[in-house]
Amino acid sequence: MCQANYARAASGAKRKPVQWETRSMQQDESRTRAASVELTTPAKRTSSGLTRALIQIIVLGALVLLAWKLADVLLLLFGAVIVAVALRAMAVPLERHLRLSPRLAVAVAVIAALVAIVLGSWLVGDRLIEQTEDLRKRIPEALSALTTWARSHPLGVALMDLWESASASDVPWARVANVATQTLGAIGSIGLLAVIGVYLAADPAMYRKGLVRLVPADYRPRIDEALLASGHALSRWMLGQGISMLFVGSATAIGLAVLGMPLAGTIGLIAGVVAFIPFFGPIASGLLAVVLAFMEGPTQALYVAGLCVLIQQIEGNLLMPFVQRWAVELPPVLGITAAVIFGLLFGLPGVILATPLMVVVMVLVQKLYVEGVLEDTPDAIKS
Repeated sequence: MCQANYARAASGAKRKPVQWETRSMQQDESRTRAASVELTTPAKRTSSGLTRALIQIIVLGALVLLAWKLADVLLLLFGAVIVAVALRAMAVPLERHLRLSPRLAVAVAVIAALVAIVLGSWLVGDRLIEQTEDLRKRIPEALSALTTWARSHPLGVALMDLWESASASDVPWARVANVATQTLGAIGSIGLLAVIGVYLAADPAMYRKGLVRLVPADYRPRIDEALLASGHALSRWMLGQGISMLFVGSATAIGLAVLGMPLAGTIGLIAGVVAFIPFFGPIASGLLAVVLAFMEGPTQALYVAGLCVLIQQIEGNLLMPFVQRWAVELPPVLGITAAVIFGLLFGLPGVILATPLMVVVMVLVQKLYVEGVLEDTPDAIKS
C-alpha cells in the first residue's frame, strides 16, 4: 500500500511539469497570434484604405471626363433649370392667391408669357425690326467714323496699326461659313431648352427626389436641403437681376433719347437684355452706344460714355446693394472669374450661364462642404 501511494505521488509529481509546460506553450501561442494580428491589422487597413481611395479617384476622374464630354448637354439642362425657376416664380403667386394646382399654375404662366411676347411683337415688332436693320447699317459707318477720329491722334494711330496687324494674321475665317448652321442649332437648342424648362417647372419635386435617390440614404437629407437652398438662391438672384435689367434698359433708353441719339429704344433694349450677364454685358452695351455716338461726333460720344458710366454706378452702388438685402449677393471676383473661365471653355453660352451657375455652386459648397463636412456656419467667422 505504501509503495502504491508512493508510486502515485511520484507519477503526479512528474505530470505537473508536463501540464505547466503545455499551459505555457498555449499562452505563448496566444501571444504570438495576438502579436501577428496586431502586426497584420494596420497593414490590412492601410491596403483597404488605399484601394478605396484609388477607386474613388477613378470614379471621380470618370465623372469629370463624362461631364466634360457632355458639357453642352449639361449647359442646356442648366439653362432649362433657369427657365423652370423663372416659370415657378410666376406660378407660385397664382398657386397662392388663385388656389391653382402647380401644373395648372405653370400652364397659366406659360400662356401669359406667350401672350406677352405676341402682344409685344404686334405692338412694337415692326418698329423694332426696322430699327435693328438700321442699327446693322449704322455700325460700319460708326466704326469708320471711330477709325477716322482715332487716326487723328498719335495714340489712336498706334492702336489702329496694332489692330490691323493682328487682323492681318492667320484667322480661321472658315468659321464664318458656319454661321447659318450655328444659328439654326441655337434656335433648336433654345426651343428644346424651353420645353425641358416647362416640364421641370410643372413638377420640380419629382425630379429633385429622383436625383436625391441616386445618393446613399445617409446623405439624402443633406443633399435635398442643399438642392432646395440652391433653387431658392437661384430664384432670388434671377429676381434681383431682372430688376437690374429693367433699370439698365429703361435708364439707357431714356438717357440716350434725352441726348438726342437715334435708335435709343433699340439700344436700351439691347442694354437691358445683355445686363443679364453681370459686368461684361453692361460694358458691351456701353461700347455699342459709344461707337454709334461717334457718328454724331466725339463730343456726343463723350456724353454717351458719361451716361453709361453714370447708369452703371447707380446700378452697382445704389440699386443692387438694396436688392441684395433679400436676394443673393455674389462676390464680384467669383462672378468675373466664372465668366472668364466658362467663356474660354464653352464660348458665349458659358459666359451667359456662368454667373447663375456660380450662384448654385456657391450655395452647394456652403451646404454640403462648409456646413456638412466642416460643421461650420457663416456666423462662426467674426469680421
